Amino acid sequence: MRLLKKIAAALILLPGLALAAESDFPLDRAPDHTRDLGALQNGAKLFVNYCLNCHAASAMRYNKLQELGLTPEQVKNNLLFTSDKIGDMMTIAMSPKDAKAWFGATPPDLSVIARAKASSAGSGPDWLYTYLRTYYKDDTRTTGWNNMAFPNVGMPHALWELQGIRAAKFVDEKDPHDPSKTVHKFVGFEQLTPGKMSAAEYDRAVADLVSFMSWMAEPAQHTRKRLGVWVLLFLGVFIVITWRLNASYWKHVK
Repeated sequence: MRLLKKIAAALILLPGLALAAESDFPLDRAPDHTRDLGALQNGAKLFVNYCLNCHAASAMRYNKLQELGLTPEQVKNNLLFTSDKIGDMMTIAMSPKDAKAWFGATPPDLSVIARAKASSAGSGPDWLYTYLRTYYKDDTRTTGWNNMAFPNVGMPHALWELQGIRAAKFVDEKDPHDPSKTVHKFVGFEQLTPGKMSAAEYDRAVADLVSFMSWMAEPAQHTRKRLGVWVLLFLGVFIVITWRLNASYWKHVK
């Protein structure tokens, strides 16, 4: 009975949680570097160094990274930090219980996050690309950070050393639908302290990271698309052959 009550309560809260995570902030188009092995290698390096500390990718094995043009030795020496075996999954040492106690919620697994974040507003990579580039300093938040794509996000800015610290600038304007009200309109960012990268370098790094997560969500995506074209061509030819065979058969029957 208690279990049913918990399930019912969770179902009631789901719409509110979904609305809390939504934002009407426009998504930027993410550059697609999934065919660039150098970019994917750089994305894998960024993922292991900045994401894999808190977020797991438990559906991905380290040896799968060899498909990016890396040797087993390169994977072991440069990317294998959470395990001793190259065939192990990309998991983390932090337990879900500790993660919830420290962050208030368990950090999601990122194995298929690039597909899970797709919506009518844009693709999953578009959302990730915008999200990782719209953090800003917010002293009202516990972590000291906020995000335009994910307002009141609980995750701090993991890449702040690369991007630097920025503040969001807002202006109050009259609501076009109700002149008696004002709206808080975002007008841009102000760079407070420089990062290790320039703005262009940071955007490129984020594009590489997002492309790696897109590849990780479906490593065979380009093979699937290529085979799909051949399958459609085969079906097209087969339909013509079947149509003519059917016409020849019924000609003799009639």
